[in-house]
Amino acid sequence: MIRRFAPICLAAALASALAPAQNQAPQTPDMVIRINVNLVQVDAVVTDGKGHPVTDLKPGDFEIRQDGKLQNITNFSYIDTTPGQTGVRGGPVHTAKKAANDPAAPPPVPLRTSQIRRTFAMVVDDLGLAATSLFYVRDALLRFVDQDMQPGDLAAVIRTSAGMGSLQQFTTDKRLLHRAIDQIRFTSFGRVGLDSFEPLGQGVRGTATVERASMMTAGSLSAIHGVVSGLRDLPGRKLLVLFTEDLRMVQQGASDARSMLAMNRLTDAADRSSVVISSIDPRGLQYYGPTAADRPGGMMAGANVASQRSADVFNSQDGMVRLADATGGLFLHNNNDIPGQLHRAVEDANGYYLIGYHPDASTFDRKTGEPSRFHHIQVRVKRAWLQVRSRKGFFGSQDAPRTIARTPQALLMRAATSPFTSSAIHLRMTGLFCRNQQIGSYVTALLYIDGNDIQFQDAPDSTHKAVLDMLSMTFNENGQMEDPRDQTHTITVTDEQYRKIRQDGFLFLLQHPVKKPGGYQVRVALRDVNSQRVGSASQYVEVPDTSKGQLTLTSILLQEASAAAAPDDTESVEGNVRSENPMTSAAVRSFPQGTAVAYSLRILNARADAAGVPQLEVEARVFRDGKQLLPSQPRALNVKAPVDFTHLGAGGQLTLGSTPPGDYVLQVIVTDQLAPQKSRVASQWMDFEVVDGNGARTAPLGAGR
Repeated sequence: MIRRFAPICLAAALASALAPAQNQAPQTPDMVIRINVNLVQVDAVVTDGKGHPVTDLKPGDFEIRQDGKLQNITNFSYIDTTPGQTGVRGGPVHTAKKAANDPAAPPPVPLRTSQIRRTFAMVVDDLGLAATSLFYVRDALLRFVDQDMQPGDLAAVIRTSAGMGSLQQFTTDKRLLHRAIDQIRFTSFGRVGLDSFEPLGQGVRGTATVERASMMTAGSLSAIHGVVSGLRDLPGRKLLVLFTEDLRMVQQGASDARSMLAMNRLTDAADRSSVVISSIDPRGLQYYGPTAADRPGGMMAGANVASQRSADVFNSQDGMVRLADATGGLFLHNNNDIPGQLHRAVEDANGYYLIGYHPDASTFDRKTGEPSRFHHIQVRVKRAWLQVRSRKGFFGSQDAPRTIARTPQALLMRAATSPFTSSAIHLRMTGLFCRNQQIGSYVTALLYIDGNDIQFQDAPDSTHKAVLDMLSMTFNENGQMEDPRDQTHTITVTDEQYRKIRQDGFLFLLQHPVKKPGGYQVRVALRDVNSQRVGSASQYVEVPDTSKGQLTLTSILLQEASAAAAPDDTESVEGNVRSENPMTSAAVRSFPQGTAVAYSLRILNARADAAGVPQLEVEARVFRDGKQLLPSQPRALNVKAPVDFTHLGAGGQLTLGSTPPGDYVLQVIVTDQLAPQKSRVASQWMDFEVVDGNGARTAPLGAGR
């Protein structure tokens, strides 16, 4: 049973509310620092006496030395990654009025890879943070996501204890980042106790053995190294912000060889991946004097308590200082405004100078050079009142050659686990959270495949055959892979079907099991066996916990009204899906002007009063470029008994009329007036595209949820 909402008309009145279409962004400049026999490139940030960036310097304003020897600057440019510059961020910045985790928050604006200008890895060293510090770290990260993160920013929140699967969580979706922040918890097996300012000689730090402390520190550095290596192929200005309060290179008065080796490897990897590391100590302002806990029996433990505590803090910050200094980042400490410190680190990624020179042949010569030797780099600005931060050097070995996946399985896995899509086969995915009483919760992946990218082989019976290897998987909130499914499908079509596939493409349906509620990245990789081409697609899908009785919505099914179907029709058998027009299907959602578009979903766990009558209000909003078009008002949903309130079908129509071509987003918000205040609102959104009468269209958006 489908309950229809009042129709929405997007007529010519929308034209005045729409901003002009943005031109495609220029390609992101080469931001990878090269270290090879022909060229060494170093990035540098220059600031004045007040810490403000200086952006108008010329090559003659710099000196660069390698191992004390002056080098001739051969490559020079200033890279500006400021939000909104030269149109690379997809148009004006629209500040969200609601937090990203608000059920009625506006949908995020999808981005293309070429629009990514800044890439942030927010690394929470939960192995080296006290429980008292985590509140301030979470607060700072939430403010970064809601206030500092701009269109064109790619980000991930990664915990050092969570494993490198978290690298799959780089996203522009603020809701996914909120879920990652929610996962930050105190780690009882870390090297810091409950309180950052525990009494001297007590707690975890006071009782830890040198061996255990060394292993834990090296473990954090190794985890950070994995993040840095994973950032190598990502676009934009790459900043790793490390939150930690204990990163010691000295253990009980002796240099820690294990940690120092891990530190050297990490800083070299950061240079080769073009990653700047800024470290933040969330302990804020320090107090070094004695406390009541330091005075057994009311007597002061000793006059040297202050010096001991000062030395302990100094040693704990040693690794933070080294990382920031070696990579050209900032070391931020002794400040209680942790969100402000993070804001300062983020703003530091707004621009930098890229300076290159040709090194001496002996730098990398296997006969005369020393691959294990560290070559020191010094960048100096000739104007005395300016300050410069840059990398301090590199080891005398060339960048390692990239490992190329060659086996079919390796090609599929690499495509499925990359933060970006592979486009040899143009593949578009719409992931839908679905639920019914028989199956429970599951994810349906609707795939649109460009027929021109698939190589069909002619058969003697005048049919055409293609063989597709497919790999689907989900990544959970910890970034860990779950339930990978490797399948091979053979598609056999007639001459007429083949011509239609070449012209319009074709649809494919996959169903992926979900064992428990949570936020998932659903990823699909496709390989054409005949041509060896590979394509991939990914989407974030939230699978709510429907067992708690809270108001929940399934994903929106949005398609041409003439082919509209109930939400349960996504329970079709896996495989190739026949469609008269794949472009106006729920997988693609590319509608010509004048099309009547139907949308449907299911409302789960609605409540009813004593008379068996619900009090549901539904509001449908339409957005373009993050801006809502035309005002909208909630409307009461009329439901006639008898009906199953746990699975209530609902839907409506959009009348596109003469709507200008472009990318749009439909958001449906449902309010249950009978539910508790904190859980009475739920929303879902789905993007779609309007094309003119000639079929002209823009590049496809990412799918909604």
